[in-house]
Amino acid sequence: MTILIIIITAVVSVVAFQQHEIGYKYNFNAYQIYHRRQWYRIFTHAFLHANWEHLIVNMFVLFSFGTALWSYFYVYFGSNVLLLYLGIYVGGIIISSLYTLIKEKDNHNYNAVGASGAVSAVVFACIFFNPLSKIYFFGIVPIPGILFGGIYLGYSYYMSKKNVDNIGHDAHFWGAVYGFVYPIILKPSLLSNFFNQLF
Repeated sequence: MTILIIIITAVVSVVAFQQHEIGYKYNFNAYQIYHRRQWYRIFTHAFLHANWEHLIVNMFVLFSFGTALWSYFYVYFGSNVLLLYLGIYVGGIIISSLYTLIKEKDNHNYNAVGASGAVSAVVFACIFFNPLSKIYFFGIVPIPGILFGGIYLGYSYYMSKKNVDNIGHDAHFWGAVYGFVYPIILKPSLLSNFFNQLF
């Protein structure tokens, strides 16, 4: 499923690189969603990316953590892996967008693309299942996943408040929160497993 999502996202993004009207029609424009009821944009924006770097980074991270998450779901939930995986990915797309939708609903000029919210959900679900597993900070320095998670959330929150770049830090933050909470909602007893590993 991870590979299929990557293929679909890559194909749609590359086509949109060439045909800019696709990006315009299907990106996340909070004003169009809220006032003109173009709800499909909440979902479709995740299959578009701003450029090659944006696409490659998101899909590389998704591949790295998505395959691991599939294994965790299989171990803890058994045969429902496909539905659970789709639940976290599609849910990550939607949930990570809601805060921004409310925040920017009257802003004609706010546009966003990318799967970062859903990818953040996948990464943080992996951190939940294995909090001490090493994640390479900046691709170089290995640190425990739970420490990376804390830094990531703090940075996303801080940059969201500063609002000085074109990165969807709110989507990163809420996607991450959703990914961490998702396994607990499915099976609350997993929370004790998390703390057992942590301490």
